[in-house]
Amino acid sequence: MYKLTTHSAIAEIPAADWNRLADPDTPFLRHEFLAAMETHGCVGERLGWIPQHLALRDAEERILALAPCYLKFNSYGEFVFDWSWADAYRRSGRAYYPKLVVASPYTPATGPRILTGSGPRSGEFALALIQGANQIAERLGVSSLHWLFTTEPETELLESRGLMRRVGCQFHWRNQGYATFDDFLGTLTAAKRKMIKRERRRVEESGLRIRRIPGQAVSESEWATFHQLYRDTFDKRGGLPTLTLPFFLSLAESMGDQLLLVLAYHGQNIVAAAFDLVGRQSLYGRHWGCFQDYHSLHFEACYYQGLDYCIERGLARFEPGAQGEHKVSRGFLPTATWSAHWIADPRFGSAISGFLESETKSMDSYLAEMRGHSPYRADRPPGSGTPIVRSHP
Repeated sequence: MYKLTTHSAIAEIPAADWNRLADPDTPFLRHEFLAAMETHGCVGERLGWIPQHLALRDAEERILALAPCYLKFNSYGEFVFDWSWADAYRRSGRAYYPKLVVASPYTPATGPRILTGSGPRSGEFALALIQGANQIAERLGVSSLHWLFTTEPETELLESRGLMRRVGCQFHWRNQGYATFDDFLGTLTAAKRKMIKRERRRVEESGLRIRRIPGQAVSESEWATFHQLYRDTFDKRGGLPTLTLPFFLSLAESMGDQLLLVLAYHGQNIVAAAFDLVGRQSLYGRHWGCFQDYHSLHFEACYYQGLDYCIERGLARFEPGAQGEHKVSRGFLPTATWSAHWIADPRFGSAISGFLESETKSMDSYLAEMRGHSPYRADRPPGSGTPIVRSHP
């Protein structure tokens, strides 16, 4: 009834079909975004991300469901850490790599990984794609199949098909219908409100000027400076800057209205930058870099400018990136993230299942502990306002 095929390049799948089925709130899953990665050297054999995109078709070759899938020869850029699993596999005399991963490369942001649109049979198509993905994993002889940063309904569906759920934690902000940044501050305790005001004031007192620029309005020289900042950040931390300047320039041309660049100037010179992706209802913080440290500039560029933007635009939520307990005191609350995993070897799968059971208990305790550090006033907890329900194209 259905046929599932793999594609070694996203260009083999029409952009109109892909974007028709993708969630408009996830710019990091648009055809243009993933195609730019392939075209401009951000994925491929050299980096261990080899495209194997999944496409479910009916008898008339119409595309019903899709998934961004990669054959992986490492665990870099996934943000769901399985290094210990790979090491245990190696010590047992077997090869953990290659494996299959359904994800947006280098993007730890939650969103649908099973692209079906919202039609009446989307659930049926999703199940068919999941079943086909498992069959492809078996046929390729990989050690495992991993669905990363799935939505909760997707995770439940994958779990119902025998995959193992893994729980993580990030820190997200929800817009409660704030009209101004001061409205948001008014929901915080006095200590946290004073802290944020002091941090923003210190940036002003440093003589810095902040600009928020939509992607299509960023000049090529500004993109080049941002990319240098991006590379410097990875160099300082000993990481690998996989995203190329042509990748960012391509995005600015093809989906510039879904990019936001925050630039910090001292005089006429750019000294720091933060890069965000803009969805229909959400803002996603992605990359940051600075040439010179200024007190509180990271908080201003990466958090407060994004909060301002969400409030001005009526966006419902802000995901500022992975990790970071310091985000809690600035209004970002602990939020569960999910992934789902299939392990080919039943014995190893059983061991992973036991590990995940223990890890989930620890993660539940951690989430509860972090919620206990909420910066919001007891009489104005998150959810007491009017949630944002409108959306932007």
